[in-house]
Parts: sequence; structure tokens; C-alpha cells
Amino acid sequence: MELNPHRKPRTRVGAARRALRVGLIAGAGLGVIGATAGAAQAIGGPPGVGVASDGAHTLADRAHTTRFQDSFTVHQYGTLYAASARNQAQAISAYCSPNAPCRSVALSFQIVTMAGTDIHLNALNLSKAENVHCAGCQTLAGAYQFVVSTPRPFTLSATAERQLADIHRKLDALGRSTAPVDQLKSQVDALAAQVTAILKAAAATAPKGPGVSALAQMEPEVTVHRVFDEH
Repeated sequence: MELNPHRKPRTRVGAARRALRVGLIAGAGLGVIGATAGAAQAIGGPPGVGVASDGAHTLADRAHTTRFQDSFTVHQYGTLYAASARNQAQAISAYCSPNAPCRSVALSFQIVTMAGTDIHLNALNLSKAENVHCAGCQTLAGAYQFVVSTPRPFTLSATAERQLADIHRKLDALGRSTAPVDQLKSQVDALAAQVTAILKAAAATAPKGPGVSALAQMEPEVTVHRVFDEH
């Protein structure tokens, strides 16, 4: 699916370690999204190029009035010179009656770690919620993208991985929640804050690299993008 009308140009992280700029699009006109999750790995591409694509998609209707799906994927890359990261969530409620409204919730967490001082990064974080002839329905789509950039390669510790797995389980558990979507969103934000804290602590242990001068040191960076859409 092409989103060229909305795509930001590729960005570049230079030797001075300018803040990692990530193209962020809350896509109006977003088409149907398939959910992907699982093992973190590059999807094609030559060595030195990382490609990550993750998402969650839900459709609630009269036959299935309650739908919930989450995606929580960690991609750990080594040294890169180019990377593409795409994360997306779409929730649709369709043709339910006011007496029996639908509830459709899609949540996607994408974590990407990469190393290098001159990375060309093209990243998208997308969210779309839609009610189709569905008065009184609750529809929520939320996408979180966490990009960890370090000058030299590192991997998450076993402790950090266990902590992230625990948050994933808590995210899964929200599928059993009947709280209004506003409350649900606050709960998801709280989980995202925990992810951010874990990644910042982990990145702080990464080896530092030389800066633009002999006295400077390049610091690891954790960039977080959050986008919600609800109806």
C-alpha cells in the first residue's frame, strides 16, 4: 500500500548526532491494514539496512460486536546505514445498532534499536479509527513507535527483555477490559511510559562513541512517537 502523498522525506542522522527525526503521519485516508507481529528481523534488504513493519487491525460488526488486537514487537538491529520502520493501527466498527453497539480496539507497539552515526531513517507511525453507520460504538486505534539510536551496537539485557515481555502481557490483558476507551487510553499510555523508562535505562548502558570533538561523546537517544484516533 503506497502512502506517497503523505510520506515525509528520508531523514539523516549526522555525525553531530542531531535529534533523530522520524516522519510521523496520522494518516487520513489510511487503507485496510493487516496485523503483523512476531520475530524481530530485517525484511529483505542488504546488510546494513533494517526494515521493520508491524501493526494491528480490528473490525467489529453485528456478528462480532467486540474486537481487540495488539501488536508488541521488538526489532534489534546492529550497525545500520539505512532503516525503514512502519507501525500502524486501525480499528473499525461497522453497522452495529445503538441498542447493541460495537467496540473495536487496535493497539500497536513497535520498538526498534539501531546503531550508527549517519543513519538514513524513514519511519511512519499511523493510526486510524472509523465508525461506519455505527452510532454509539467505541472505536480506538493507538500506535506507539520507540526508536533507540546508539553510536555503537548493543543488545537489550535479559532483564530488559523480561520487563518488556511483562508489559506485553499487561497489554494483552487490556483485551478483557470493559473500561471506556478514554480510560483504556490512559492505561495504554501508562504502559508506554514504562516501555520508555526501560529503553532509556537500557540505552544508557550502550557504548558511547566519539563526537564532533575529542571532548564530546555521542549519547544514546530514545525517540517516542504516539498517535491515537478514536470515535
